Amino acid sequence: DSDDRTRIIFPLVKAFCEKCFKADDAVLASLSYQYGKLCHGLSGSFTEEQRVWFLEFFKKLCILGIHHENGHCENQAYPLELEKKYESVRKNCAYNFPAMVLFADPKCFLSELYSTFSSLCHDPEISVRRTSASGFHEVVQLLGPNVHYIHKELIALLQDDSLEVLDALMNNLQETLELATSRGEGAASENKVNIPDLIQALTAAEQKAATSLKWRIHEKVLQRYSCLPRVISGDQIYFRFLQRMFTITTTNNVLPVQRESARTLCVFLRYNRKQEQRQEIISKLVEQLGQGRSYWNRLRYLDLCEIAMEIFSKSYFCKYFLIPALELVNDPVANVRYKLCHMLPKLKSTIKLPSDKHLLQQLEFCVRKLLCREKDKDVMAIVRKTVLELDKMDITEPYQKRHEKDLLDQKKEKEENLLLEMEQLERQQSEGKLTNEKHSDKKRKEIKKAKLARSRSLSSHPTTPKMVNSDKTIKVKESGNGPRSGKSALLPINDDIIRSHHFSAVSSSSSSVPVLIRSNTISTVEHRSNSSKDTQSRKLTMQRKSSSFGMQAGRE
Repeated sequence: DSDDRTRIIFPLVKAFCEKCFKADDAVLASLSYQYGKLCHGLSGSFTEEQRVWFLEFFKKLCILGIHHENGHCENQAYPLELEKKYESVRKNCAYNFPAMVLFADPKCFLSELYSTFSSLCHDPEISVRRTSASGFHEVVQLLGPNVHYIHKELIALLQDDSLEVLDALMNNLQETLELATSRGEGAASENKVNIPDLIQALTAAEQKAATSLKWRIHEKVLQRYSCLPRVISGDQIYFRFLQRMFTITTTNNVLPVQRESARTLCVFLRYNRKQEQRQEIISKLVEQLGQGRSYWNRLRYLDLCEIAMEIFSKSYFCKYFLIPALELVNDPVANVRYKLCHMLPKLKSTIKLPSDKHLLQQLEFCVRKLLCREKDKDVMAIVRKTVLELDKMDITEPYQKRHEKDLLDQKKEKEENLLLEMEQLERQQSEGKLTNEKHSDKKRKEIKKAKLARSRSLSSHPTTPKMVNSDKTIKVKESGNGPRSGKSALLPINDDIIRSHHFSAVSSSSSSVPVLIRSNTISTVEHRSNSSKDTQSRKLTMQRKSSSFGMQAGRE
């Protein structure tokens, strides 16, 4: 009953936890191991106060035996036996951490559990960090869109000094990276995982594994890196990882590491969208492995062909890998010819008739050449065995199995064609953007040129329209044919124009000066004659009015 849990069980569990924390360290280790299950089972009956108490008790267990100084976790000075017990308690807390995230509610992770998780990921003991790395993918899954909270801890575990921590993180790296980079795609930029930092950490982790003597961890790292095309872009893979895989494939002397790097390299090529980059890497593989000076490299090319047959479609393999492999029939080393003979049935299975009839003829020619010219006993024995297998290939293989292989090959070929179409679309879009940018740049340049031309024309001829207008008005005045009211209306405007023009044009032309003086004299004479005529007309009107007034008075 929920009431019994609240009133009876919770006080007992609380008292037991406090007693273990103060007295018995051996029981505390067992309690820390079962703590996640205990909290998760009782979570439905807890009040908010009780939930907070259990959460705070878990935080105390996570930092038991260490203290924080300047952001670093350091062990306190305890006896060796006690340090081991405290280490096991913190290790158990790291194991139970995903359950405690669920108990506390993932939405409250940042405020309640982030500092505790960061402390566990930076714990001074390797076993605690290794346990945190083992359950890291579960925490990522629980956080959902808030996965960016623990981005720094992911980088720290990838760059950890211990290869054991890296080995534990690699077990679920694909799930961790896919969830870490896919969540929060529509969120703001600060809520997303920083891809450049992640790439740098992944590169450093691979180099650390490569320089160590533990080649199995290096092999696991290379195997897990095959998931990177789902996480980061093709250009980033090409410049930061693909070249590195090519170097390991061509130079590493550990056979499992070399084969795993070749497999990852083929996966990178499979999902690369740029044809130039694919052809560049394939040509380098043929040149440095298939046609290499060392027989070891030529053997590795045949290993690469076996991997490529699994990853690529039959048509893609025949186009890029088959002919360089068949050319090794002339190899001077018997081991290379022996391996080629052993692979001939697999090579024949990639040939599709009737479109690849010429490749089948070339393969049969290689078999005849081996039968006629081979001198090595072991190679001759495997050639005879291979000839029998080649003859029975179409007969012995069941129809259903062959049909399944054909369907799988069709699926691969469709995916490759889809990648090519996507590549063409991306090219067309980039070319369209370039043409639009060029067109807009041309328009901008034309507009700038037009503006510059207009500004230059205005600055070189600023007074030409005024000169023309003033000359026209002067000629009208000199003609004197217009009415007096028109002359009097034009006079004040023309005087201002003439004055301004006079002060601006005296230094430039001397021929305009007499004209300006003449126009001034004419205007003054006309003004005087007009004023005298006005006074005379006023006198006449006054006389007429007085005479008419006198006549009216006389009549009366």
